[in-house]
Amino acid sequence: MMKQFLTINDLPDLNQAVNQGLELKKDPYKFESVGTHKTLGMLFFNPSLRTRLSTQKAAQHLGVKTMVMNFSNEAWALEFEDGTEMSGLRSEHIREAAAVVSQYCDVVAIRAFASLSDKEKDEQELVLKSFIKYASIPVINMESATAHPLQALADAITIKEFNTKKRPKIVLTWAPHPKALPHAVGNSFSRMVQLLDADFVIAQPKGYELNPEITGNTPCVYDQKEALEGADFVYAKNWCSYSQYGKILRTDKEWMLTQEKMKLTQQAKFMHCLPIRRNIVATDEVLNSPNALVIQQANNRTFAAQVVLKTILENG
Repeated sequence: MMKQFLTINDLPDLNQAVNQGLELKKDPYKFESVGTHKTLGMLFFNPSLRTRLSTQKAAQHLGVKTMVMNFSNEAWALEFEDGTEMSGLRSEHIREAAAVVSQYCDVVAIRAFASLSDKEKDEQELVLKSFIKYASIPVINMESATAHPLQALADAITIKEFNTKKRPKIVLTWAPHPKALPHAVGNSFSRMVQLLDADFVIAQPKGYELNPEITGNTPCVYDQKEALEGADFVYAKNWCSYSQYGKILRTDKEWMLTQEKMKLTQQAKFMHCLPIRRNIVATDEVLNSPNALVIQQANNRTFAAQVVLKTILENG
């Protein structure tokens, strides 16, 4: 029974969830009565396009009403620490806020990014864990400091949809970016692929290794071209340094995905969670190729969210 959805590992069975997502894609309104008279509260501490729209669409498919709030500019600043004298800018404590949201909603979904300034604090997932602690309703992670499980489930659905091999080779490769980006997508993609029957390789420059507790026994290499050889799926994503937390160690285009590099693969499908900076992360040629799956991934975000919401609602 799934009462919360915080990481991809909260799914009772990933393969079953993927198959259910593909079935829902054929008939999105088949379970429209599941969410009758139910309300999903969506709280955003950070911006969103795909997550916000796809999760709302998923709720509509299930007959669920949605309420959306942007905490960055529409709500009182929240205090998360206990025992503090609230004489500063923070006007409302999470104890009251979570309790109130629980009265208005049947499920709450939360998006709160990493600060990238304090590794220990980010890994504590203060915002997400505080809502879990003080809310009396199920919590869905719409991307937190360390995880983006809705994206990972959509990625799994996309791989199943376009895979033609019994055991595909899947490569997660670091790519350049002008800003420091979090590890959430890389972490969740790594966790997800480890649950598949696939050859999985992570490629990154030195200093950009992901959390070893998450990558586990996955081969991690420093030669991008070596990793790309024979690949069936290539997932490009930037993340900042984990060992030197939050730091950008390089911004050169040496690791940008090009069509020449993609020729090293087995006509691999190209994946990215979006938004993507063209001709920084990957060239126009790669993104405009028929092998690029970025739009299909974005579409599958709806059915990933629908599987999660349906499962939680059916659990009562």
